[in-house]
Amino acid sequence: MTPTVIHQGMQALAKADPDIARAASWVGTPPAREREKGFAAFFATIVSQQVSTAAASAIMQRLHHQLPELSAEAVMAIDAQCLRDGGLSWRKVEYVKGLAAATLAGDFDAQALESMDDAAAIQAITALRGFGRWSAEIYLMFSLKRTDIFPADDLALRVALGRLKGLEERPTSGQARALVEHWAPWRSVGALFLWHYYRGAPA
Repeated sequence: MTPTVIHQGMQALAKADPDIARAASWVGTPPAREREKGFAAFFATIVSQQVSTAAASAIMQRLHHQLPELSAEAVMAIDAQCLRDGGLSWRKVEYVKGLAAATLAGDFDAQALESMDDAAAIQAITALRGFGRWSAEIYLMFSLKRTDIFPADDLALRVALGRLKGLEERPTSGQARALVEHWAPWRSVGALFLWHYYRGAPA
């Protein structure tokens, strides 16, 4: 999401929710965040699952030497042991090979996601092995720049939302979605703000 979109969204959210207006006066506006899209972005998502940002970066650097062109064709052609030696678990090797196979077979088309509505795009992504709803929603938010996505399965988001709303207990995913319904059509900006608030707000 670009700074312009975030600024516009934050203005609308502050009017719709006084808690956001109050919190934004403490922690400010979240910085812009964007990601690449397409096959390489999905490959990187698999690499980054359940590891630190630093570890994921190191693995991607090692794999880049073996895969200078990060494409479905290249991933299918490379030996699985090379991917394992690059730092991927065998499960992740299975996932990236599955992503490549689905792409080459025409069962998954990353470019086609851009013309789908949010629900259809999420369904297409989660049909891939290794991709849950959270991963799909993150792709829609940061790669496709969709403005009304709220990845309620994210633990930090729910912790931040509980703090923002003064709740005694962390809301469930379903409760969190209900709490931010009135943030539409800017729920992606609201989620970005909650991550920002999570890092900057008092516990």
